[in-house]
Amino acid sequence: MTTPPPALLVAGHGTRDDAGAEAFRAFVRELGRRHPELPVAGGFIELSPPPLGEAVAELVERGARRFAAVPLMLVSAGHAKGDIPAALAREKERHPGISYAYGRPLGPHPSLLSVLERRLEEVLGGAGQAPEDRAEVTVLLVGRGSTDPDANAEVFKAARLLWEGRGYAGVETAFVSLAAPDVPSGLDRCLKLGARRIVVLPYFLFTGILPDRVREQTARWAAAHPGVDVRSADVIGPEPELLDLVMERYREAVEGDLRMNCDSCVYRIALPGFEDKVGSPQQPHFHPDDDGHHHGHGHHHHPGGHAHAH
Repeated sequence: MTTPPPALLVAGHGTRDDAGAEAFRAFVRELGRRHPELPVAGGFIELSPPPLGEAVAELVERGARRFAAVPLMLVSAGHAKGDIPAALAREKERHPGISYAYGRPLGPHPSLLSVLERRLEEVLGGAGQAPEDRAEVTVLLVGRGSTDPDANAEVFKAARLLWEGRGYAGVETAFVSLAAPDVPSGLDRCLKLGARRIVVLPYFLFTGILPDRVREQTARWAAAHPGVDVRSADVIGPEPELLDLVMERYREAVEGDLRMNCDSCVYRIALPGFEDKVGSPQQPHFHPDDDGHHHGHGHHHHPGGHAHAH
């Protein structure tokens, strides 16, 4: 008899917004429907039912002993770095004999950047299709915000990757809580940079209190600046790309393949404008102090050739 595959445990932030909590639960149900071969359950760290412990208990009841936990979060902040591992350690004590692998947060994966680009196109309609139209659009990507600088930096990384090769005038970054700049300051900054058309793009998976707050703050700022075309885009939502990405994170965790930040590496993934770099040979830089034998290679190495640990 073959060993059953590890169960998939999806870990969410939790929200005081019923619609947001239900969006998460519906997403987990859809994952289970798509993957009948796997036991799938999901729970929250705080604020909304079911708690993570209940999801673990459900999977244990269904016979699961090995788990792969995937945080349904875009950014690795305190929740992904501390709260979920602590909760899993507690469950291990409650259910002797279980073991788990822990997956990476979701962003900024290229497939999510594609969904974000789609959200921009939806809200721009005809006004964002041609390259010259895009050159008029400044995007304000708004993240949750954290007291963890690394988590906030991840949102800037997503903004930069969204900007690369897509032709928008710029992609600026703001946060809805705990971190500066806040949404009005982010919009002020776009204006100072000469923006005439701004799209505020929430860097959130599902609807909730914080994305609603982003929309309200955007509407207030827009009312005070009638000369600027300001639009609010939708959250990422339960897209096929998101369902596939959770499974990719599941497989990485199960196989122990937790890589460096290769998702957005130009040598692995065809990023817009850099498609020719995929799979290109990596050569070391020849440092003059290495061994004195340059053989004239010093100036002919592959541009940007990093010794990538792929």
